[in-house]
Amino acid sequence: MTAHFGSCLCGTVSFEVTGDFDGLYLCHCQFCQKDTGSAHAANLFSQSAKLAWLSGEDAVTSFTLPGTRHNKSFCKLCGSALPSTQIPGLLNVPAGSLDSEISMVPTAHIFSSSKAVWDEGLGDLPKFEGLPD
Repeated sequence: MTAHFGSCLCGTVSFEVTGDFDGLYLCHCQFCQKDTGSAHAANLFSQSAKLAWLSGEDAVTSFTLPGTRHNKSFCKLCGSALPSTQIPGLLNVPAGSLDSEISMVPTAHIFSSSKAVWDEGLGDLPKFEGLPD
């Protein structure tokens, strides 16, 4: 059985996901843009993997946008996105919350009709190892 480990930015919350992910989706919906402050969210989904909080479970909180299924779980100390089980039968793990590497590449872009206008042709931009000079 595959085990993946993750944590929040401040290290208060740590978790283990046991099992396999069904897909890695880059979500461009307006809700995910607001959640991340970026062009999209990168979320791993599984219908069978199990989540176990290893530390800091009491620091995990969540927000569900009224009238929607959109939910975000996060550390109430540092704000880092964390796994969510708010949709019954579906585990949602923010890919950036994992400390262990995954070999999965993104499965698809979703809600591309809401894509930010500045999220085009990004592959042609210069690349820097750190902050530009």
